[in-house]
Amino acid sequence: MATPKALLLTILSCAFFCSAVLAARDLSDGSAMTARHEQWMTQYGRVYKDANEKARRFEVFMANVKFIESFNSAGNRKFWLGVNQFTDLTNDEFRATKTNKGFKPSPVKVPTGFRYENVSIDALPTTVDWRTKGAVTPIKDQGQCGCCWAFSAVAATEGIVKISTGKLVSLSEQELVDCDVHGEDQGCEGGLMDDAFKFIIKNGGLTTESSYPYAAADGKCKSGSNSAATIKGYEDVPTNNEVALMKAVANQPVSVAVDGGDMTFQFYSGGVMTGSCGTDLDHGIAAIGYGTTSDGTKYWLMKNSWGTTWGENGYLRMEKDISDKKGMCGLAMEPSYPTE
Repeated sequence: MATPKALLLTILSCAFFCSAVLAARDLSDGSAMTARHEQWMTQYGRVYKDANEKARRFEVFMANVKFIESFNSAGNRKFWLGVNQFTDLTNDEFRATKTNKGFKPSPVKVPTGFRYENVSIDALPTTVDWRTKGAVTPIKDQGQCGCCWAFSAVAATEGIVKISTGKLVSLSEQELVDCDVHGEDQGCEGGLMDDAFKFIIKNGGLTTESSYPYAAADGKCKSGSNSAATIKGYEDVPTNNEVALMKAVANQPVSVAVDGGDMTFQFYSGGVMTGSCGTDLDHGIAAIGYGTTSDGTKYWLMKNSWGTTWGENGYLRMEKDISDKKGMCGLAMEPSYPTE
């Protein structure tokens, strides 16, 4: 039988061994995370001003990776998160970036008509994806300029132009950023899609992306650009009405405003976004379809402007027909579309 002294030594030895193993594991995990951060920095071209900034960003990166992995391992979710270009930003920092804060809710809403009012819901297709009909240009990236409103309005305009003329033309967001500055829209400082539509009408159209390329910064308006496409008007979808939104999206891509500030939006990587979400509208995207997954979950198909490393190669699916009339992340609050 072991003596109390021998037993104590055994316990102490075991405790020391266990703590050493845990310390080695922490060191290994830390080294692996450091390597992962370095790899991430290379992938996204991130450079920090000094060692202190890098150390602080590493802590944020590590905390976000743990949040993402914890979320994904919880199970029973219809969507998942992933590491992307925003992984070294806290959620508060992300909410404050111009990437996320570019939509200004309309101060005054002037009533418009709604041409799809009398469309029968039974006559609508069960699935719509305007990409398959050639009405959606490839994913674009607004960068650190708060002009999501321009990308959303351009996506909807590109769609209706393709539907009415048969030609898909990539139009210039930069022309809106530089030239649409005499109303609510203020380039990288934010704006709203309805005002962008008003500018396009007044301006006689927009020029092509190639002739007025995106610079991700406010610039001086280059007057005299040749119009490549135009619209005749715009209409607002009846607010807080997903059935009305479905009628519109079945007929053309639609500009939509959402609250894009939640961590689940920041790190969305795939699946159908479900669950709780804010409704403080701050980001403009485009609804380009809808459908139902194999498990029966209804969704909206959205085009974002954060490049292809975010979401489903730049796209997003959000739960459709939820109990909250405002829609997922407020998507049914202020939709609108251009008319030909």
